[in-house]
Amino acid sequence: MHNRLKALREEAGLSQAECADALGVSRQTVISIEKGHFDPRLSLAFRISRLFDVAVDEAFTPDD
Repeated sequence: MHNRLKALREEAGLSQAECADALGVSRQTVISIEKGHFDPRLSLAFRISRLFDVAVDEAFTPDD
């Protein structure tokens, strides 16, 4: 899955640690998602979309 977490986080001016705190996950989780090493569960994907006020499909797109 492709994601825009890093771009959304940077546009919001959040550090990885601040983003992790806001999402209730570890900084390592944020790093793993940004690098595409970890696909978040649906519940986390929705928390990410709410944090950045975007639709889930604006933050994540499936690999084709």
